Amino acid sequence: MINIPKGTKDVLPSEAYKWHFVENNARRIAALYGLREIRTPVFEHTELFLRGVGDTTDIVNKEMYTFLDKGDRSITLKPEGTAGVVRSFIENGLASGVLPLKMYYITPVFRYERPQAGRLREHHQFGVEIFGGKGAETDAEVILLARDYIAALGAEGVELNLNSIGCKHCRPKFNEALKEYLRPHLSEMCDTCRARFDKNPLRILDCKEEACSAINEGAPKTVDFLCDECREHFEKLKSILDACGVKYRLNPKLVRGLDYYSKTVFEFVSTNIGSQGTVLGGGRYDTLIENLGGPSVPAVGFGSGIERMLLLLENTGKTVPAEDPVGVYVAGLDEEGRKAAFALADALRRAGVSAEIDHAARSVKAQFKYAGKIGARFVVVIGSNELESGEYTVKDMSDSSSENVKAEEVAAYLKEKLQ
Repeated sequence: MINIPKGTKDVLPSEAYKWHFVENNARRIAALYGLREIRTPVFEHTELFLRGVGDTTDIVNKEMYTFLDKGDRSITLKPEGTAGVVRSFIENGLASGVLPLKMYYITPVFRYERPQAGRLREHHQFGVEIFGGKGAETDAEVILLARDYIAALGAEGVELNLNSIGCKHCRPKFNEALKEYLRPHLSEMCDTCRARFDKNPLRILDCKEEACSAINEGAPKTVDFLCDECREHFEKLKSILDACGVKYRLNPKLVRGLDYYSKTVFEFVSTNIGSQGTVLGGGRYDTLIENLGGPSVPAVGFGSGIERMLLLLENTGKTVPAEDPVGVYVAGLDEEGRKAAFALADALRRAGVSAEIDHAARSVKAQFKYAGKIGARFVVVIGSNELESGEYTVKDMSDSSSENVKAEEVAAYLKEKLQ
């Protein structure tokens, strides 16, 4: 037997309704904010992620699925959604259209890492990107959209963490102060942080190693080094969130794990899904589009793992509502009855009523048992007597009552009953 690859998971028919619940709410909330869907390829040229995500990130250094195709081109399965959307924005000349351009996506992403709760090597993200909004209002709208998405799912115990990591003008001053603080502790830090010290010291603050976390407790704060523009942007964002009643925690260690972020970064975190508690994270990335060869267009967005969100709902006792079962089961009692059952099921489906029929030549008793298992609300019985009389027996499975209905009126009758 060939088994499923490590770090992947089948979504079985019995579980798919949970995914539909999350995805449908994501689409609904995105539509309320005026976002439209974008779909990009599952794989891209590797250079896109090297330049976009950053060569000091764990994703690029350790986690990408990269291979040579038959034309000896380096191809990578996308490890995150933003870079591909930016590539599409540039390649398709979308900057010449109406801005801001507000988009969302639901996509698989691939990272070669140790599988853990809610984080697989193939997992799925709901992501939001807004291109062309420079002000703090855009940051606030993205955060509010994230809040509404989480609330729509009924997720509880989720906290918003907020920080500003500055821009290309004020970040160098912070980096120098951070390096000055960290330099005496280099020998105590993990290999990854020592490697980041010269290339990207900001990322050291994101380290989860116990020794590095302890050292970082006394590190300088990015907000203390913001330039006037970044400080004004952050203060305005906080004032908008305050006005909307959004609770948040200022977290000076929050830097996010991708190199392209600037100014605002945020995460919605929970203690109910283990040590990796982020269920949604994002921020502003004003220079990414330009860095990838496009025009200078500011941008902000977020990504949220669907598996992690489902794990959070499960761990907090949230019951995901099941999808509606089959409305009608049509039972044919004999050969002619089965033909009539097939025709009635066809008519019901064309009328917008879900219907199921027998596919295994079951007995009447077995058909009723099957109808009960699939949760059918009504069972229509068609045999020689029903065909002769021109009336079909309709049984309401909720109370076991029965009614005879003219054959030509059954579809309309059941459609009305199921509304």
